[in-house]
Amino acid sequence: MKITFYGHASIGIEVNGIHILVDPYISANPKAQNIDINALNADYILITHAHQDHILDVEAIAKRTNAVVISNYEIASHYGKMGIEYHPMNHGGSWDFEFGKLKYVNAIHSSSFPDGSYGGNPGGFVIEGEHKNIYISGDTALTMDMKLIPMRTKLDLAILSIGNNFTMDVDDAIIAADFVACDKILGVHYDTFGYIEIDKEDAIKKFFNAGKDLMLLEIGESIEL
Repeated sequence: MKITFYGHASIGIEVNGIHILVDPYISANPKAQNIDINALNADYILITHAHQDHILDVEAIAKRTNAVVISNYEIASHYGKMGIEYHPMNHGGSWDFEFGKLKYVNAIHSSSFPDGSYGGNPGGFVIEGEHKNIYISGDTALTMDMKLIPMRTKLDLAILSIGNNFTMDVDDAIIAADFVACDKILGVHYDTFGYIEIDKEDAIKKFFNAGKDLMLLEIGESIEL
């Protein structure tokens, strides 16, 4: 399983030759100018919630690649009305896709489209694929619901928001890592704009002192699980 960071909360996941994009907000992110959305492969696009900084490039990429959009019912249906293939989900539900089993899990946040229309309930995802399991928190506060995840799935990686103000901060993300019983963390949703700038060295040190490995990838950088 290959994980690539495309800036902000945008992630690429490759499982057995299947390409998954998560929350593609790339073309308007000045920190991601080296990423060409027209060169990205996508068989599936996972969307955690409807805010612009998570859906901006969904339509363009999905229409070019014929990717299947997977999200809550409201978001998935929104893209279905554009003629995009979609698979709707909701909290607690799971489905077996060609890349593995996907479960839609709880997140505490808000969710509305850029025009203010209702974007359903926000969520996160657990992917079980290629003998590696990952949790994508989405934009969320720390929640006790995270403790449910390791009851069903032993994680190899947790992708957690750490930027504060709109989501968990570093200290809450450390607790979240305990809740999901995973010590290997990929941090996202930080430094894109002023509200969520962090001290990266301090964040890595705090995770290290808690016995955990926090990875803060450069945009375009990948890791292999």
